[in-house]
Amino acid sequence: MTPAARVSAAIGLLEEILTFKRPLASILKDWGNANRYAGSGDRNAVGNLVHDALRVKASSAWMMGQREPGSETGRAVLFGMMRRLRGMEPAAIAALCTGERFAPAPLSEAEMAALEAASLDGAPAPVLGDYPEWLEPNMITAFGEARVAEAAAMAARAPVDLRVNALKIIRLKALEALGHLLPEPTPLSPLGLRLLPNAEGRVPHVQSEPAFLKGAVEIQDEGSQLVSLLAGAEAGQQVLDLCAGGGGKTLALAAEMNNKGQIFATDSDQRRLAPIHDRLTRAGVRNVQVRTPRNGVMPLDDLAGKMDLVLVDAPCTGAGTWRRHPDAKWRMRPNSLALRVGEQQAVLDHAAGFVRPGGRLVYITCSLLDEENGQQIQGFLTRHPGFAVEDLPAEAQRRGLGALAEHRDASGLGLLLTPHRTNTDGFFIAALSRTA
Repeated sequence: MTPAARVSAAIGLLEEILTFKRPLASILKDWGNANRYAGSGDRNAVGNLVHDALRVKASSAWMMGQREPGSETGRAVLFGMMRRLRGMEPAAIAALCTGERFAPAPLSEAEMAALEAASLDGAPAPVLGDYPEWLEPNMITAFGEARVAEAAAMAARAPVDLRVNALKIIRLKALEALGHLLPEPTPLSPLGLRLLPNAEGRVPHVQSEPAFLKGAVEIQDEGSQLVSLLAGAEAGQQVLDLCAGGGGKTLALAAEMNNKGQIFATDSDQRRLAPIHDRLTRAGVRNVQVRTPRNGVMPLDDLAGKMDLVLVDAPCTGAGTWRRHPDAKWRMRPNSLALRVGEQQAVLDHAAGFVRPGGRLVYITCSLLDEENGQQIQGFLTRHPGFAVEDLPAEAQRRGLGALAEHRDASGLGLLLTPHRTNTDGFFIAALSRTA
């Protein structure tokens, strides 16, 4: 495909996304299946164009003169992104729009003028930060005057972070094993390696690397690594990972515990839990017992009141992962937030029954929104007066993660990591001790 044909394809995909609100991954898969002539380079290039356009959809459309929510066209969003995010000159964009075979129609005078001005003068915060207008009150609660800077960082490309599996290798050796990929040590996690995307947004295919296949490294965002460390799992403990999903944090806890003690991993969705078995084997983890739900019921009755640590990596809106899933923020609706809040309350109440006296409950989300974070902890404490909030900044200092101590969330009850603050995905973590 020519560069102009790739631009045309991206415009068509954006129109489909804007019209039908389908998940981006599904649309890209269907497009690839219907266009077998497109090689892997073409598919990656078109996918990156669409991803980048969705990162800055609101600001790109505004810059191109489409300022009413819902009025955006794929053409305006893509051309605005190419100017705003990729820094292309108007003449370079115009050169791709000849109207010839497979090329977009030529730029209109209004489009050329908008690209030359590249102005966001007078744009409101949701446009400058590229987030849905209805989330403005939520963003004010979470970040106040910093909301534009916080949200704009969520529109940037994310790196690929790897967690070094301490059960098999040390970070120095992992750096050597993956040296041809030019990894960098992560600045905050002592276990992390970082691979940066190239100018087109591409990153190496880590899953084919021998170090990955042998379980020496796992793909895990630095923020996820940090909250796993802050969870404070220790060798010999009895630990319940109540929302284990594919097992990313389960594996991290097992390594922290050096395979000593016992982790019970489960999830209400059997399909989400399925990958954990192969991952445990590859990582050399021996202290995890997987409890697969039966007819939607988790078999955990024998664990009630016995756990030293219960980890709740709660279902959430995923607002902290917008760097990786930019389409998700535009498909998010108020009712989906309300649904997640209800699920979080239920899983927290369920988790409380497994914590032994003196034990700990750690609550994690990959969300930026206070409704899913601090407000959930406040509500839990009201319903469960036998629990008290721990001083996580002090725990961060004790674990050599003092740089995290200043990043309290809006409620002051936990820590909030964000792309703007820590250059990680967005994560909230709070820890509670059972006092009675």
